[in-house]
Amino acid sequence: MSLTSAVLRFAAPLPKIERCQRFLFLGPHPDDIEIGAGATAAKLAAAGKDVCFTICTDGRYGTDHTPARLIGDELAAVRKKEAEASASLLGVRDLRFLEFSDGGFYEVQELQQAIAAVVADFRPDVIFAPDPIVASECHTDHLNVGEAARRIAVFAPNPGIMRERGLSPAPVQALAYYMTARANQFISTRGYLQLQLRSIYDCHKSQFPERDAVAVYLRLRSADFGLRTLTGSAEGFRVLGQTQMHCLPEAGL
Repeated sequence: MSLTSAVLRFAAPLPKIERCQRFLFLGPHPDDIEIGAGATAAKLAAAGKDVCFTICTDGRYGTDHTPARLIGDELAAVRKKEAEASASLLGVRDLRFLEFSDGGFYEVQELQQAIAAVVADFRPDVIFAPDPIVASECHTDHLNVGEAARRIAVFAPNPGIMRERGLSPAPVQALAYYMTARANQFISTRGYLQLQLRSIYDCHKSQFPERDAVAVYLRLRSADFGLRTLTGSAEGFRVLGQTQMHCLPEAGL
C-alpha cells in the first residue's frame, strides 16, 4: 500500500454500507445477484432494510445446463418465475425486470437510461452491481451492467445531470461491486449462506438442476472472507463512496 493510499483511508473513509437503509441490487441475469451477494441481500432484508432487486436481461440463452427444450421466450418466462421465487425466499419484496435481451442484444445507452430510471425511482443509498473491472470477466451483460452502474452512481445525486436524463436525482452514497477480486469491505453473513444456496438451487433450477462447483465456490469464498473478518462467514465487496468515484485513483483501489 502506498503512502497516499494509507493517508486517504483516513482522510476519505469509505461509507459503511450496512449503516445505510436503501439498497439497489442490479443483476445482469436472473441468478447473478444470488451468486454474487445473495447472503448479504437476505441479511439486509431481514434487518428491515429497503431492498430492491432489478434484473436487467431476460436470461433467454441460459447456460450449458439449461434443458434443450427451453429456448427463447419460453426460457425467459421460466427464469422470470424463478427470479420471483428466489427474491421471495430471500425476503425481497421489490423486484423489477428491465427485460433486455440476454447476450448483449440491446443498445448500451438504453440499458443505462433504464437503470438510471430505477435509481431515480427507488432512490437507493447503495447500488450493488458486478465489478466490470476484473481481468477475467468476459460476459458482455456483466460488463455492461457494471459499467452502467458506475456511470450512473457518480451522477445520480446531481440534479442538473439527472434532469437532462428526464429524471429526479437520487442520494446514492456508495457503489458496492460484487463478483470482485478486490474486496475492501466485508459483511458478516453468518446464518445466511444456506439461504443463499437455497435461492440458487431450489429456485433457479433451469440453470442449476443440482448442486455443483458453484456451491463449493460459495462455501469457500464465504469461509475465506469469514476468516479475514473473524466472523466465520462473510461476503466481500469493492466499495466506492462518492469521494472515491472520481479523481482519487489510490482511494478507489
